[in-house]
Amino acid sequence: MPEAAVETALVAFATFFATIGPVDVAAIYAALTTTASPSQRRRMAIKGSLIATGILLAFLLLGNDILAYMGITLPALRTAGGILLLLIGIKLVFAEPSGSTSTTDDETKEAELKDDVSVFPLATPLIAGPGAMGAGVLLMGNTHGDVKLGAIVVGAMLAVVAITFVLLLVATQVQRLLGVTGLQVISRIFGVLLTALAVQFVFDGLKASGLLS
Repeated sequence: MPEAAVETALVAFATFFATIGPVDVAAIYAALTTTASPSQRRRMAIKGSLIATGILLAFLLLGNDILAYMGITLPALRTAGGILLLLIGIKLVFAEPSGSTSTTDDETKEAELKDDVSVFPLATPLIAGPGAMGAGVLLMGNTHGDVKLGAIVVGAMLAVVAITFVLLLVATQVQRLLGVTGLQVISRIFGVLLTALAVQFVFDGLKASGLLS
């Protein structure tokens, strides 16, 4: 596999894993579905994962066209997206909740009153949150229209969503196995990776804009 393809795959996977946070999503899902039966949890996990996949695919495939129509350039997207991902990464490093990768207190309370949490908050904002949506558009923009690289980005997103789905099916066991400390360790590791990627996105955006030349 060419070097560009390998780099794209690794960056895309790490970015989606950090912005979606499969382990965190599973832990929150377990807390929201304590009274649901195993069949209900499985059904909601399937429905939520499929809806989230559709949302993210829409942003990956149409996001750049929408931005172009609005007159937003790729350097601007890289810089803005990098700043957004940097903020999310910092939150992950310090194990603090982020509105881009979790629910607010009010949203959690509303979800607890619902029998079906597959659409809200599971599909969005837990899986297909603002961070993942923005990252998807940014990553697709970095492929510069290369179909193969674009397919790799889509594949990385699908792989992370698939991992998330599997963890949803065993959410209760994951929560018990890792505990609070384990969840925070994983979040911090990927938070560090995400902050580094975010800074690189900002550097690339500023360089491409000509402001640093």
